[in-house]
Formats: sequence, structure tokens, C-alpha cells
Amino acid sequence: MDNDWKKRLGVVYSTNPEFSFNRDDQVEGNTLPPDKQNLKVRPEKKGRKGKTVTLVTGFSGNDKDIEELARLLKTRCGTGGSAKDGEIIIQGDFTARVITILSELNYKVKRSGG
Repeated sequence: MDNDWKKRLGVVYSTNPEFSFNRDDQVEGNTLPPDKQNLKVRPEKKGRKGKTVTLVTGFSGNDKDIEELARLLKTRCGTGGSAKDGEIIIQGDFTARVITILSELNYKVKRSGG
């Protein structure tokens, strides 16, 4: 029996011997194929202490797939970054390179303001 207390945080204690705790895992959406994605790439400095990052927005899919795409972009650009809240952040101004990489992967990609 899996009895990890961290997974039950926020659960009220039950004296019912037939009670079974079931987590409602959030079902993640399916990831659209690359040719159906509309990604926007832009450089950004605002709120980053003057350092430029390349921001990729518009990805629709689950967290695993955006993490995988972020890992590929970070590796191909030779830099760090992260993926959170549906955005991929690449450290440094790699806008042109990121657009080229995403185009090679058949993503619909546009350069937006910046």
C-alpha cells in the first residue's frame, strides 16, 4: 500500500475503515503536432535585471513535452533556460537560432516584438 503522506496533504482524517484516499491527478491535455502549433519567439529584458533572454510562447501541450522541447533548445543553443507556465525561456539572445531550430522541427514560428 502506498502510504506517502506528502501525497495526502490537505486531506482530512477519516475514521471510516473502508475509506480509500484517491488523488484526482490533473489530466494533462494532448500536445498538438508541431505543424498545428503557433509559436512566437521574442527577446526580452524587462524584469530580468538587464539580461536578455529569448522567450518562446504559444506552446499548447503537456508539461512533459514542453520540457523536452526546452531541453532540445537549450542543448542546441549551448545555454541554460527553463520551461514554466507554457513558456520556454532561453538565457541569452538566441532569437534567430531558436526560430531556425523550431522551423526545422516543422513548428509554425514567428518573431514577435522586442
